[in-house]
Amino acid sequence: MPEEPEDRRPEDELREMLQQFLSGQGPIDPSRLAGAAGMPSDPAQLHALMAQLQAALARTDDGIDWSAAQRQAAAVVQRDPGSVTTAERDAVRQAADLAALWLSETTEIGAAAGSLTLLSRQQWVDATIPVWQEMSEPVANSIANALTSAMQEHAPEEAQEMLAGAERILRNVGGTMFAMQLGNVVGQLASETIAGGDFGFPLLEDTAALLPVNLRSAAEGLEIPEDQVRIWMAARELAHARLFHHARWLRLHVLSSVREYAEGIRIDVERLEELAESFDPSSPEQLREALGSGALIPPKTPEQVEALARLETTIALIDGWVDAVTEAATARLPKRDAIAETVRRRRATGGPAEKAFGTLVGLEIRPRRLREAAAFWHAVTDAVGPEVRDSLWDQPDLMPGSADIDDPSRVIARLRGVGELDEMDLALQELLDDAERGTGEDEAGGAEQR
Repeated sequence: MPEEPEDRRPEDELREMLQQFLSGQGPIDPSRLAGAAGMPSDPAQLHALMAQLQAALARTDDGIDWSAAQRQAAAVVQRDPGSVTTAERDAVRQAADLAALWLSETTEIGAAAGSLTLLSRQQWVDATIPVWQEMSEPVANSIANALTSAMQEHAPEEAQEMLAGAERILRNVGGTMFAMQLGNVVGQLASETIAGGDFGFPLLEDTAALLPVNLRSAAEGLEIPEDQVRIWMAARELAHARLFHHARWLRLHVLSSVREYAEGIRIDVERLEELAESFDPSSPEQLREALGSGALIPPKTPEQVEALARLETTIALIDGWVDAVTEAATARLPKRDAIAETVRRRRATGGPAEKAFGTLVGLEIRPRRLREAAAFWHAVTDAVGPEVRDSLWDQPDLMPGSADIDDPSRVIARLRGVGELDEMDLALQELLDDAERGTGEDEAGGAEQR
């Protein structure tokens, strides 16, 4: 029996041990491991899972392999990719052309935005997964690092040397498991999504997009003429894209707010230590359940509550403006109000995959205060007209706040030019007044001397 090299590193031993587990020579049941990654235990998916975890072990760089999320999302979509006829695509394009004409009668902003794009479920995944990754990355890193630390702290003494040099390997495997769970959720979202702006977040950069296969399913459930549903959905999506095309700063503003919130998420160390103490390699469902239930993410800190409130206000203002503009643009549709109400309810409750993302990442993607924000935009439109209303999107400093949604009177007064002066205006006015008083005193003094 050959002797082991003297320079053999402890992390090599850990890698071999995990490879034995993954090749079926250890106590890990591959079907249970598939369950931990949120995957069905059919042979093809098991093979994909093992291949991705083997790749995680072989990686020499540190960090999360997000390509695992891409591959997993594609695998989920392939189970039910859906299909659309040429006639259906043509009908959606015709609806979009009409919606664009009506929208131009309602708002002038973003008129130079491109036409609407039709996406398959797989194309939507490919186009949006970088943003899902960006929103999830802080949580994924936090979980991977905390899990590694907890396992090292509670490992038996004889395993400490092995784990000490293997932090990167543990993070890679843990990160891959998280990425695969995210991919599973995004793949499921692809079957629920109708348009690029469905979730309020700017998932697509400067692009309006519809998924005809999901649009058809939504129209079938509404019991409303399908042509009206197509026009309404196209108008809403085009309005969303036009807003982001006009307000170039808005996309970065929203994604930065998401990042600010997500980076404040810290993992519940006590819960993770409990998991590490009782972790059974033959039953990794514990890890999946802890990730999927959101149990590792503790209650929000005061700073997170404030960051989330700012983000929710921004999303509400975006969606409220889009809804108000869409309502005006589709006034000719007999079933406009019924379509709008059904979509609002759908978005308020969210689908199963949407809820799964919320528990996995700790960030709900459903808009709050949508009705109040839409009422705010209606009030502003009635008071100053659409052109002045839309000037509020010209720069970040002009964007209304949460208090303005509750009471739009100050915003309306400011847009009319009769609002209260802010601190800078008051300071400037005081300087001008002082200058005028000084000039008056000089003139009076000169008169006395004469």
